[in-house]
Amino acid sequence: MSLDSETQEIINNLLNNNKVVLFMKGTPDQPQCGFSAKTIATLDLLITDFMSVNVLEHPAIREGIKEFSNWPTIPQLYIDGELIGGNDIVQDMLKSGELASALGVNTPTVTQPKITISPDGIAIMKNALEAEQAGTLQLQISASWTHQISLDENPGDNICVDVGGIELHMDPWTAERADGLGMALQEDMTGARFIFDNPNAPPPVNQMTAQTLKARLDSGDEIILIDVRENSEQENTAITGARPWNSDTRTFIESLAKDTEIIIHCHQGDHSQTLADALRQRGYTNLHNLTGGIKAWTEAIDNP
Repeated sequence: MSLDSETQEIINNLLNNNKVVLFMKGTPDQPQCGFSAKTIATLDLLITDFMSVNVLEHPAIREGIKEFSNWPTIPQLYIDGELIGGNDIVQDMLKSGELASALGVNTPTVTQPKITISPDGIAIMKNALEAEQAGTLQLQISASWTHQISLDENPGDNICVDVGGIELHMDPWTAERADGLGMALQEDMTGARFIFDNPNAPPPVNQMTAQTLKARLDSGDEIILIDVRENSEQENTAITGARPWNSDTRTFIESLAKDTEIIIHCHQGDHSQTLADALRQRGYTNLHNLTGGIKAWTEAIDNP
């Protein structure tokens, strides 16, 4: 099957406009093959932002990307427009450090993190290991600070930490993020699950009321306020000094120190919370979401 010009243009645009692109089966939240799932987990370990393309929803791209790259299988990872390869190559590059280098991520110095696990948590882990009679416990903390415990038959050259007789295996990035981590078992109506208390994770997004924001503005504080609404919405009503969320604002935010105070708002507070959470995952530590958005501002400040 030859690559048609329309599909080639779509692929070129994806590669030209995104530093990291993964052509995969399924989505990051629901991968549809084991190789895609493994590659996603690897990228999540190192970075928080990349483009994924579900080839199952785009048959032309599914076949076209194979012609484009002269690579017969999916997934396919590209960095800076260059083909890296499939899952096997991605895993080899992760172990060698080449993947982190290509992504611009520093490889941590190998450390032995201090981790605590509640007694009932240790007990349930021991029971799981005895029931499986194979494999090791793997801890992974992603670049976006999600925590996951799983059984892995091939921990490789990962770091091993003994906690109460339980051996936890982890990669260097997880080990760096795990120092001081506390794990406790919590039971509710849905069953038992681990709660992770990680002092290294960025603090949660704060909520700011319209009244507090108004007081800050009236006091003359230099405030970075971002409006994530559509341009048409901003034309109808806006808070003086708010920056629209566009490429210029993205570049400006990237130039700031990670502890800079940033306040975000939308219409009712949902979309702004999403952006704030995304910035938090990228390491920003002083984020505020305007509770109730411009609707709350209008009701409390413009039309009290």
